[in-house]
Amino acid sequence: PVGMKCKKGGFPVKDKKELLGLVGNMQQLAYVRPITYEEGRARGMRAFEVKNGSLQFHVMADKCLDLADVSFCGHNVSFLAKPGLMGRNHFDTNGAEAQRSIMGGMLFTCGLENICAPCRVDGKDYPMHGRIRTTPGEQVGADARWAGNDYVMTISGTMREAELFGENLSLRRTITTCYGKNRICIEDEITNEGFGREPMMLLYHINVGYPLLCEDSEILIPTRKVTPRDDAAAVNTAYWNRMEPPKDNEPEYVFLHEMAADPEGNTFAAVLNRKLGIGLRVDYNVRELPYFMQWKSIASGDYVIGLEPANSSVYGKVYHLEKNSLHEMEPFATEHKKIVLTFLSGGELDAVRREAEEFLQQTGLA
Repeated sequence: PVGMKCKKGGFPVKDKKELLGLVGNMQQLAYVRPITYEEGRARGMRAFEVKNGSLQFHVMADKCLDLADVSFCGHNVSFLAKPGLMGRNHFDTNGAEAQRSIMGGMLFTCGLENICAPCRVDGKDYPMHGRIRTTPGEQVGADARWAGNDYVMTISGTMREAELFGENLSLRRTITTCYGKNRICIEDEITNEGFGREPMMLLYHINVGYPLLCEDSEILIPTRKVTPRDDAAAVNTAYWNRMEPPKDNEPEYVFLHEMAADPEGNTFAAVLNRKLGIGLRVDYNVRELPYFMQWKSIASGDYVIGLEPANSSVYGKVYHLEKNSLHEMEPFATEHKKIVLTFLSGGELDAVRREAEEFLQQTGLA
């Protein structure tokens, strides 16, 4: 029901034995199942359906093992763009027309040779947000098993971005969730398997939608400094942390944040909805992903907040080339990235706000 809150807790199950005494099969409570979509532009796309108690989501095996959608406590959390659910299409890598294949979802991964705007460099075209987001996985597999007293569900696979006489980059992804813990952990291992230095741009496009996102929502980012990307964002900078009602034909706003972090580089961003009693928290490390962008659209039909940790700026490939700051990987080098999505309820909403204030107090900005 609208307005129903998700209460933290439930049966005080202590261990594996007690839990197995309460159910006939763990799939009553938690599972990971392979599925294939059978209609529209998603027809034929392989995916995994995951249930972890009150947390449910789908992982697209044929699109970078990205998260198509997430629901928590019966409420949708993610954003689905107007093109809808879809697999790979002929216009995915055709310049700005790639927007016709951007379905949003809870997460789509941008890179690996380009993020953000399409561009042409030295006679080569780089599509909007890159090619990795529509790259099918190889060696894809899933598992659900007991690890001590934890029932752990895992999905893994490898995506490759490669060209004859060009780059050879692999992204090995592992997604983990554990029953009773409302978290999705995404761990990536990116390797340059070629014999030359290669650019490697990476942005995690995490998209929050209605009903978690609405006028009642609070956007919580422990930011040291907010910089608008352009004039449209500049006149709305004072309102970066709240959502207005939908407005017809309103342009998007993008804000660049200089994030506060703990001494180890850990930081987070969150979207909270106190009326629903739930929220989403995104944890990552600024040493791995030194940039953070916030995408805000209040446009009718395109109502979304994007939380975007990245290793490169929203200004894109050409900007970094001009600044001589393009991130590159040496031959056979490997980099590790980790993003954790935590779904909050009850007193966790107040706790995450206090933690953001503590981050800012440590930097003297609170």
